[in-house]
Amino acid sequence: MPHVVITGASRGIGRALAEGYETAGADVTVANRPEVDVTDTASLAAFGRAVTAPVDLLICNAGVFQDRRETLDNGYPPDMWAQQFAANVTGVFLTVQTLLPNLRAAKAGTAKIAIISSQMASHTRAPGGAYIYRASKAAVLNLGRNLSSDLASDGIAVGIYHPGWVRTDMGGPSAAISVEESRDGLMARFDALGPASTGCFETWDGQAHPF
Repeated sequence: MPHVVITGASRGIGRALAEGYETAGADVTVANRPEVDVTDTASLAAFGRAVTAPVDLLICNAGVFQDRRETLDNGYPPDMWAQQFAANVTGVFLTVQTLLPNLRAAKAGTAKIAIISSQMASHTRAPGGAYIYRASKAAVLNLGRNLSSDLASDGIAVGIYHPGWVRTDMGGPSAAISVEESRDGLMARFDALGPASTGCFETWDGQAHPF
């Protein structure tokens, strides 16, 4: 029975992934605010102490999108930059760092890290606006790519994924796909992730996404 840890699983894609893995028979551990705050080192340290079993799959899904309505002339305050980067980038790194011993304790060559980024991370998607979110998702894409290099010797594969434009609180009711479609596609991507594909940036439906 694989052990799957998911951050940001209280709603949307994260909750759907937790439900999907539970239905599939996995042992699922969720890290949700306020019990676990990925931006707080003390909170993560306590979570790390509580997770004693090896981790086969870590899904870094926690994140925020606060700046969709900000204006270039007088928006995007510094504290908004700090908060979004703390959740979307630093929080991913700290979560990986916290659970690295558990990932290394998994069966050799089988542990995986899946980072939920966005197509908005790509240099090919630059229509303007949402500067903080775009920058943070580009940063976490870069983070994942570098983690894939450093963790290859441990047999830990790292994938970065665009979940699609999903009908969630973040995506809105006009989005293109359902939570279930995104969830099923992502689970298939995570299943296919391995040493040969580590460092990949893929869409929920299996397409390689330009960096």
